[in-house]
This record gives sequence, structure tokens and C-alpha cells, in this order.
Amino acid sequence: MFKKKFKLPFSKKQSPGGSDKEQEDSKEKKDNKSTKQSSIEGEIERHDGKVKKETKNSSNKESSIESEKEQKVSKGNMISSSRNVFIQAIKDATQNPADLIVKFIHPNLTLIYIDNLVDGITLTDHIIPNLFKKTNESPENIKSLLSVPQVKLTDHLTETVSALVEGTVLIHVEGYTQVVLANISTRESRALHAPENESQVIGSQVGFNESLSTNISLIRRYIMNPDLCNEKFKIGKQTNTTVSVLYIKGIASETMVNTLRQRITDVHVDSLLDSSVLVQMIDDNSLSPFPQMLLTERPDRFCDGLLNGKLGIIVDGSSMGILCPQSFIEFFQSREDQNLRWPIASFFRLLRLSAIFLSIYLTPIYVAALTFHYEVIPQTLLIPLSESRALVPFPPIIEALFLEIIIELLREAGARLPTKVGQTIGIVGGIVIGTAAVQAGITSNILIIIVALSALASFTTPNYMMGNVIRVIRFPLIILAGFWGFYGIMLGFCFLLIHLLRQSSLGSPYTAPFYPPRLIDWRDSIIRLPLPFTFNRPKSKRPKDRKKYDPEPINPEKKVELRVK
Repeated sequence: MFKKKFKLPFSKKQSPGGSDKEQEDSKEKKDNKSTKQSSIEGEIERHDGKVKKETKNSSNKESSIESEKEQKVSKGNMISSSRNVFIQAIKDATQNPADLIVKFIHPNLTLIYIDNLVDGITLTDHIIPNLFKKTNESPENIKSLLSVPQVKLTDHLTETVSALVEGTVLIHVEGYTQVVLANISTRESRALHAPENESQVIGSQVGFNESLSTNISLIRRYIMNPDLCNEKFKIGKQTNTTVSVLYIKGIASETMVNTLRQRITDVHVDSLLDSSVLVQMIDDNSLSPFPQMLLTERPDRFCDGLLNGKLGIIVDGSSMGILCPQSFIEFFQSREDQNLRWPIASFFRLLRLSAIFLSIYLTPIYVAALTFHYEVIPQTLLIPLSESRALVPFPPIIEALFLEIIIELLREAGARLPTKVGQTIGIVGGIVIGTAAVQAGITSNILIIIVALSALASFTTPNYMMGNVIRVIRFPLIILAGFWGFYGIMLGFCFLLIHLLRQSSLGSPYTAPFYPPRLIDWRDSIIRLPLPFTFNRPKSKRPKDRKKYDPEPINPEKKVELRVK
């Protein structure tokens, strides 16, 4: 019974008359054949699966590339070829201002600009007529058609928006992802006038204004040199103010140029509206009351500094240029000193320095002498001093501070009021208040004279920023003199001297050429020697070329020898 069950499956498949051995061989062949067929089918399935997988990956890659492109366009990195999409992107980026002008020159051409920022004459005479002539052109051909100096192509929306707010006309062609940028910007600025804060009798009577291009053109009129370098930077997240750094290559120190460039690029602020604000951000010690960089509104003084190896900065929208590095003694020098004969110029420099000393120390010496040191007062002056102070109920320190504050109030009121009214208030107010204070017994006649001389002497400083410092440091010296007499004055003097010795301007010593001592630079410091002796540039500025000119042609001794021959 077992045999029947075992042989039944084979009995159905074997051929008639075949033996058991043949049946087993045929069975093995069939099994091998089925095994090979199954392996081939498996390989085919695996290959098909791999091909399907690669096809799926490629399709996913293409879809990801397309999605990235769509994201770039949506994020504003690329310009859309569609006119409506591009216009809407510009309106969204600029918050759709009321002065945004969109003109359809042709169904394919769109003109976009901001009113009052572009030159209307250039727009109507040189751009729009050329666009009407050929309307089916590509952006490259339109660029060649425009007779405007500054024309370029871009495919970035951020660059397009930045150019738009600076006064550039946008020309978009339907079906293209590039935009033509034609810069025809114009800005309203006041006419050139004489400098108000740095006036002089002999010399140029033209000052800077608020236009960056105008100021740079004034500088290039003085220095017609191809080595005059002009590097531009953008400062201010909101204002995007243009700042130009100027220097003469081959004269200015490369180390100072790199230092200034690094300081400007490190400034990250929301706004920059004036050069005086930039000075406080890039000077060596912003906590010091003394200015370390010169603010000037005179192009001739600015160019003279560049020719001496200094670096200049012009800020768009500011009428003041910046010169650095600057030493302490140079703040008391005027550009007019170079236009005068050397004895006259030296006399005026000594007069200014003497006036500055009187402005700082005259009132503190008066307070110290009347409070602690009567022995230093001559006997012939003791009686007038005692008579003038007989009715004054206040100590000398209170009396001096009271009059100094009144003088500063009159000066500030005169500066803020209109010109004619301010002058009247300053003169009449000083006379009336001074006379009334003496008659009321609040102050003495002699102190009024001393305070008036100190105020008058402070105006001899050629630089406005340094003049403010001179007036301010007088107050702590008066307080020190009222408490400790001459010892307090010496304490204040030592503190000021140590503070000045520690300062620097763009890495250059602030007290040069006196400390560190450079005797060769003394020729043009406190006094100005004749031109044959001032042919070298200041060593403290570390210029590459120290020699300004050859002193031989202007040597007086050589002229005498030529005449004799």
C-alpha cells in the first residue's frame, strides 16, 4: 500500500515503457531547467526594479530642481519672465510707493522708475524715444540702443530693487529673465558757496556741499592725478549711505589704508546721515573729548591733506570731509597759513596757541589766586580787586562758574537763532546782563573782563570741534582751582597731558611731532619756516614718498648766485 502511494505521482508523468532511472534523470533536468529559468526571471525583475528606481530618482531630481527654481523666484533672487509677476514683485519689494511709475511702452516692454530720483530730460530724450523705435528687441540689444553712460543687465531682483531706489530706470522685456538697468539718477543739492565755519581772506572761497559727486569733482579739479584712488562703501541697513575713501597711491601708507578700510567695513548700523557720526565710529578712542580726525568743509584743505599722505573720507549727504590721521597741533593750523608769508603765518600760529592757553587757564588762575594765593597778586591790583569784590556775596568759584555759564548760554542762543537775530542777542544780551550783574553785586568788573577775554580767545581756534573741547575743559579746571588752588590746576594740566600722550589717530601718535620727538617735522608745527625748509611730508603720517618737492629751485641762496653770474 505504501508503494502505491509513493509511485502514483511518477506513474502519471513517465512515458510508456520508460525505466525508473530515466524518469529520475528527466526529473533532474526539469528541476535544473526550472532553477535556471527562475534565476533568469529574478535577474530580469531586479534589473527592471533598478531601472524603475533610477527613473524615479531622476524624476524626483528634476522636480526638486524645478522646485528650487520656483523657490528662488518666489524668494526674490531671480527675475520672472512674466511682466505682471515682475511688476508685482517690484511693488512688493518697494512697498508700492506713491511715486513708483510704471509705463507700458509696448505689450513687450515695461518701464519702471521712481519719480524725482531720475533725470526727466534724459528719460524723455534718450531712453523713451529709443524704446519706441525697436520694441521687439532682446535686453542685450536694448542695452546697445541706449545712449546712457551707465547701462547694465541683471537677473537678480535684489540688485534691481537696490538700483531702483538709487535712481535707476528698469526696462523689462516680456519673456526674458534679464532686466536692463539705466542709471540716470539725479539729486537736488544746493549751489556751491563759501565755507561758513572755515572762512579765510586769501585763498579759495568754495566749500563742499551735500552731493557726493560734486565733492569728488571738486577734489579731482585740485588733484588731476591718475593715482588718486576712490573706494566706495555702503553703510547703513536702512539708509544705504555711500561712503568714499580717497587717497593717493604711492604716497599714502598701505597699512593705514587697510586699517581704515577694515574699520569702515566693520561698521554695522541702521543709518548714517553725516560724516561727524562716522568719525565717532571709526576713530581710535570714541570716549575721548578730543577729536582724532579732522572735519573740514574746504576742498583745498582736504586736498592738501591728501598730498601730505593722509586719507580722506566723503559721506554722501554731508558737507564735511574727514581727514586722518591728524595730530593735536594740526587742529590749530589754518589753510591760510600756507598762503601767507612765513613770518606772518608763524605770528598767527603763535597768537592762536597763546589765545588757547589764555582761554583754558585765565579764569582758573583768577579763581585760585583769589581763593588761596593772594601773594601772587601785585599790591597795586589788590585794592581794585578788593573794591570790586566788596559787594559780591559769593566765593570766586561760584562767581566764575555763573559768568561762564551765562557766556555759554549767550553763545548757544546766538548759534541757534537766525543770523541777524543771533548777533543782536549776543551783543545786547552780553552788555545788558554784564552791566546788571555788576550793579546788583553778583559779580565783579574784573571777572567780567577775564571771562570775556577767555570766550574771545576760544574763537581763535580754526576748527569748530576743537574749539568746543577748549570751552568745555575750562569748567573742570575752574572747579579744581576753587578746591585746591594752583595744585588743582597742575593736577588738571598733568591729567590732560597724560591723556593726550595716550591718544592716537589711525595708529599715528596724537602728539606728534613733539612726542615721539621728530625734530625735522617741527619746521611746520608751532611756526612755519620758509618753503625751502618744508619740502618733506610729515613723518608721523608714514608716507611712502617723503619728499614733496625739490627745494633747490626755490632756495634763496641759489637765486642770489644766479643773479651774480
